[in-house]
Amino acid sequence: MSESPTAAVQETPSAVIETDLPSRLDRLPWGRFHSLIVVALGVTWLLDGLEVTLAGAVASALKASPTLHFTNSEVGLTGSAYILGAVLGALGFGWLTDRLGRRKLFFITLTLYLAATAATALSWNLASFLLFRFLTGAGIGGEYTAINSTIQEFTPARVRGWTDLGINGTFWIGAAIGATGSLVLLDPHLLPSDWGWRGCFFIGAALALAILPMRAWVPESPRWLLTHGEAREATQIVEHIEARFRDAGHPPTDEPLARLRLRTRDHTPLREVFHAIFTVHRRRALVGLSLMTAQAFFYNAIFFTYALVLTDFYHVPGDHIGWYLLPFALGNFLGPLLLGRLFDVIGRRKMIAATYAISGVLLTVSGYLFEQNLLTVTTQTAAWMVIFFFASAAASSAYLTVSESFPLEIRALAIAVFYAFGTALGGIAGPAFFGRLIDTHQRSAVFTGYLVGSALMVGAAVVAAIWGVDAERKSLENVAAPLSAVADGE
Repeated sequence: MSESPTAAVQETPSAVIETDLPSRLDRLPWGRFHSLIVVALGVTWLLDGLEVTLAGAVASALKASPTLHFTNSEVGLTGSAYILGAVLGALGFGWLTDRLGRRKLFFITLTLYLAATAATALSWNLASFLLFRFLTGAGIGGEYTAINSTIQEFTPARVRGWTDLGINGTFWIGAAIGATGSLVLLDPHLLPSDWGWRGCFFIGAALALAILPMRAWVPESPRWLLTHGEAREATQIVEHIEARFRDAGHPPTDEPLARLRLRTRDHTPLREVFHAIFTVHRRRALVGLSLMTAQAFFYNAIFFTYALVLTDFYHVPGDHIGWYLLPFALGNFLGPLLLGRLFDVIGRRKMIAATYAISGVLLTVSGYLFEQNLLTVTTQTAAWMVIFFFASAAASSAYLTVSESFPLEIRALAIAVFYAFGTALGGIAGPAFFGRLIDTHQRSAVFTGYLVGSALMVGAAVVAAIWGVDAERKSLENVAAPLSAVADGE
C-alpha cells in the first residue's frame, strides 16, 4: 500500500513544506525504472560521441569534397563552432531547465539537435556548415544540463557515481557508431565523395528521431517539483514509482527516512544563483572549473584532430580512419564502466585525482614517443586506448562533480556554467590550436600541444586532491543543502 501524500509532504500556511520524498527516491533498489531512465535520457552522451567522432572521421572527406574543400584549419574551426554552440546552448538551456523544469527542456533540446544535425548534411559552404554545427552543439549543450540534472535526481545515492560515469561512457558507443558508419558511408565505391559525409550526419538525426518518443513516459523530477510548489504532483510521481517496484516484487525498505523542510518559490534569481556558486561554494567552483577546463582541452584538442594526425603523420587513408577509432572508443567506454564503482567505494576525491594524474603522465610519455618518431600507427592507437581508459573516467567524473556539488535549485545552471567556462577555456581554442600545430607538419609542435594538455590534467588532479568533495553514497541534499532549505525552528 502506498504512503499517503500527507505522510510524504506536509504544507504549512507560510509555503514551507516538510517532505521525505528525496529519501524515498534514494532508498529504492536499482530497477527497470532506472534502466529506462538511462536509455531514454542517457542517449545524449551517445549522440555527442557520434557527433564528435564524425567531426574527425569525415575530416578528410570534407577536405576532398568538391563542394566544401576545407583546409586543416577550417576543419579545426568547425570543431570550435560545435563547441561554441554547446557552450552557449548549455548556458541558455541550463537557466531554462532550472526555471521551467527538466522535462520540458529535454524535449526542446533533443528536437533542436535533430533538426540541426540533419541540416548539417545539407550544408553548401563553410558558413552554412559552421552555422549548423553551432546549432547542433547548442542542442547537445542544452541536453547535458537537462539530462544530467534529471538522471542524478532519480538515481539512488549509493550508486550515483557509477551510474553517472557509466552513462557518460556511452559517449563512446556513439563514437563506435560514428566510426562504423563512416567506414561504410565514406567508402568511395559505395557513395560519391560529396554524398558520403552527408549520409554520416543523418545517422544522428535518425537516432534522435527514434529516441524522442521514448521520453514521453519520463516524469518531471520530484525534487524540482518540490522547490516549485508542486508538492502534490511530486508525491504522486514518487508513489507511482514505488508502486512499480512493489508490483515487481521489490518493495521499498523500512529504513528511517530523513525529512527536509523547504520553502517553495517559482524561481531562483540569477543574482542568488551566482552568489551561491561563486561565493558560498567558491572552493567547489574552483574544483569544478579546474576539472572541466582540463578535460575539455584534453579531449577536444586531441579528439577533434586525431584524424588529422593519422592522415598527415601516419598517412592513413581518410576512409580507413574509423578502423583506428574503434579500439580507441573501446578503451574510453571501458574506463568509466570498470572504474566507476571505485568512485562510490574508494571515494570521489581519491579517484578523480588519480585518473586525472595518470592521464596527464601517460599523454606526456606517448607524446614524447610520437615526437621521437618511435610509434607506428598501431602503437599510437594502442597508446591512445590506454591513455583514454583513464581519461574517460576522469572526464566523466568532472560532470559528476559539478552536477552533485551544488544546490538543487541551481543544479542545471551550475552544470551549464562550469561546462561553458571549462569548455570555452579548454575546448573552443583547443581544436583550432591543434589544427594549426598539425598544419606545421612538425612532430615537435604537436608534442608541445600534448604537453599543454598534460599539464592541465595534472594541475586539475592536484586541485581535486586538496579541495575535492567527498560526495560518495550521500544524498544530493546532504552534499549541498537546497537554497530553499528551512532550518529547524524557523
